Amino acid sequence: MNLKAVAALGILAAVSLTACGGVDAGSSPSAEAPKEAYKIGIAQIATHPALDAVAAGFKAAFAESDYEVTFDEENAQGDQSTLTNIASTFASSDNDGFLAIATPTAQSLANAITDRPIVFAAVTDPVAAGLVNDWETPDANLTGVSDLNPMKEQLELIKEALPDVATVGIIYSSGEVNSEVQVTEAEAAASELGLEIKKATVTNSSEVQQTADSLDVDAFLVPTDNTVVSAAESVIQIGEQKQIPVFASDEATIERGAAAGLSVNYTQQGRDAAAIMIKLLEGANAADIPVETQKEFDLFVNPEMGAKQGIELPESIISRATKQF
Repeated sequence: MNLKAVAALGILAAVSLTACGGVDAGSSPSAEAPKEAYKIGIAQIATHPALDAVAAGFKAAFAESDYEVTFDEENAQGDQSTLTNIASTFASSDNDGFLAIATPTAQSLANAITDRPIVFAAVTDPVAAGLVNDWETPDANLTGVSDLNPMKEQLELIKEALPDVATVGIIYSSGEVNSEVQVTEAEAAASELGLEIKKATVTNSSEVQQTADSLDVDAFLVPTDNTVVSAAESVIQIGEQKQIPVFASDEATIERGAAAGLSVNYTQQGRDAAAIMIKLLEGANAADIPVETQKEFDLFVNPEMGAKQGIELPESIISRATKQF
């Protein structure tokens, strides 16, 4: 290359830098670009550890992301009319997206909000709940993460712990379709396993203890029912009084006193919901994001509380537990 050509390239490079604005001598080329900012509404049907873990996981995932997020958090404390008001308030807000924790919450937000993305979590069966038409291709503006619990495996665990078990009591809220789905699955599995499900419904948490006391069963199984889980101590108390072992479907209820159970990782549910929300905020369509389900479940045991309920958990269960309380 001759000297004239080198000079020409130098002039061309200088012109290019000028056209692009050059480098400001007063700025640092290594300075980080500001994070894109969003405002996200988080609605929760009630306060209990599993649902709280979803919210915590969701916020933690965003804290580690490339986005600056402000959270607008509301909790209905188990009251449906309050939940309806929250959904209405969110609909008129300037939030960019919404996290709906638990089935009733997702139903309320879906009815009120159609113009912005909604991600649900801790929803058992979104099709049965009328949230989506199909697990693989959700429609409208929402998709999310299911906490569908393995009811057959739960009953198999109970049989392993109590070989002579014949009847299992399940208390659930008559107003939660997620619980109806679990009971239906439990009844189908029970017929295969030679068990009988004795079920009873409640309308609020204050009825849980009396309802538990009314059931004559060999074991209790607490499903992922928001109303019952919020009053799980009532079932555990009856379990101790009557020497009826209590099994549960979420980690927090086992920590609070149930003997054992298989659980969804609710913190991970929140993280998975955050990953979906990021995709939607970046322009993805909800219909293109299938509802996610957890494929593996953690086994939690609480041998000390099990003993108070009249059961000595076998070593075959304790040895493979994810965590022992």
